[in-house]
Amino acid sequence: MTNSSSLDGLGFDPEYSLGARNAVNVCLRVQPQEKVTVIADTACLEIAASLIAELEQLGVVYTPFVLEEISVRPLADMPQSILDDLESSQVSIFAVQAQRNELRTRMQMTEVVNRRRIRHAHMVNIEPRIMLEGMRADFLKVDELSVRVMEIVTRAKRIRATTPAGTDITAELNPHYNWLKTSGIISPNKWGNLPGGEVFTTPQEVNGTFVIDGVVGDYLCAKYGNLKYSPLTIRIAGNRLIEASGPDKELEKEFWDYCHTDANSDRVGEFAIGTNIGLHGVIGNILQDEKLPGVHIAFGNPYGLHTGAEWDSSTHIDVVGTRFSIWADGLQIMRDGEFTV
Repeated sequence: MTNSSSLDGLGFDPEYSLGARNAVNVCLRVQPQEKVTVIADTACLEIAASLIAELEQLGVVYTPFVLEEISVRPLADMPQSILDDLESSQVSIFAVQAQRNELRTRMQMTEVVNRRRIRHAHMVNIEPRIMLEGMRADFLKVDELSVRVMEIVTRAKRIRATTPAGTDITAELNPHYNWLKTSGIISPNKWGNLPGGEVFTTPQEVNGTFVIDGVVGDYLCAKYGNLKYSPLTIRIAGNRLIEASGPDKELEKEFWDYCHTDANSDRVGEFAIGTNIGLHGVIGNILQDEKLPGVHIAFGNPYGLHTGAEWDSSTHIDVVGTRFSIWADGLQIMRDGEFTV
């Protein structure tokens, strides 16, 4: 350790240890000679402490940061001391609860991560239940499935997805855009969310209806949680959000306003298939729920550095549905939420 913080010697629920061990040893494959930057907030101190305990077992050098000890939340910018520390790290962990208007600060962090090719675990909105569920997945099996799905979708020109709730969307794919695998096995080529389990690309064009009976992303997720009993139905035409309606009018307005923050906030920037077969239902947290086997899409930032998309946005919000059936160029790869490959 090279920094003093409230994480020093902090105890934690021992039930977190299996998930923390998975993160450090399986997903990030931290080596004893490496340096690690650990970024947490006061809401995630215990979880961060469990991750640090695994780092200490390896004897690695690490620098812990607690955001509230450096600056006032919500952050206007990522603290310079954190950005400077990342410059000399090979691995980083970000275990923080999202707050409104902080997406920009996370982009400042991932700019360093991308440039320095840091193996980065992005654990935004991590919570105890995720440590006991999603983080206990067999990520080697998740990775194996993700590879099989990638083999199919990278050759596809079109993917159709439907659900019993009324989703029926078609994604036309751009052969010049990359598919990315973030299965939980994190490499220097692309930082990944933990828990992992998805493959994604930027679509050329999405059209149709998407019934969000799972969750919406960013800070709206914590506010509205599981939408099973109050789904938001959205319509997409020409890759743009054209309508949003649902019984919760406050959610409807907040989601619509979020997706009209800038010129591309209403544009589908991500089309993804969740591959974490260790998950069996929505818990109301986007970090885990977007990895649920099925389809999720996101409006806004297309992660163009990785996918090859030429446009950009200052926002990014995921939407998750449930019980998908999926066809890639007519080949069915999922039926009612279960993979058929």
